[in-house]
Amino acid sequence: MSKVLIISDSHGLTKELEIIRERHVNEVDLMIHCGDSQLMPTDPWISGYLTVMGNCDFGAEYPLETTAEVAGRKFFITHGHRYSVKSTLMNLKYKAEELNADIVCFGHSHVLGAEVVAGTLFINPGSICMPRERFEKTYVILDLQSDKINMSVYEHSGRELTNLAREFIL
Repeated sequence: MSKVLIISDSHGLTKELEIIRERHVNEVDLMIHCGDSQLMPTDPWISGYLTVMGNCDFGAEYPLETTAEVAGRKFFITHGHRYSVKSTLMNLKYKAEELNADIVCFGHSHVLGAEVVAGTLFINPGSICMPRERFEKTYVILDLQSDKINMSVYEHSGRELTNLAREFIL
């Protein structure tokens, strides 16, 4: 059993990233930041997160996208602004197929969401700074099990939003 923390769109927040990292560092195998941290890779607050470049990350030396593998599942990580994620997941779906990704992590829209499209799980953890379509400032933890994935949603304060938990069979 492995766990992955996914966060995005922190837009300059520092203390919050550090608190969330310290809260979960001993229970997760990977921490992903889907961009728009507005921090430099050398900033201590973003250390420990696998981070990609967002449209507001000027001058930072992050990759535009990356992949990672945890518990035999391939993750594709991007901010999403180059894939028009505010209007469609189709472009991300094609990229996921090209990479043979099981899970796609993205941000940009600040809208919390999770859905399976053609056997691939698409996760947007929302924003811990400026959420849209809901009040809670959120991040996600995926519990990767051999036959399913359990998603837990947390407020930046650490409170679990149990009504938003979902189980996905991939």
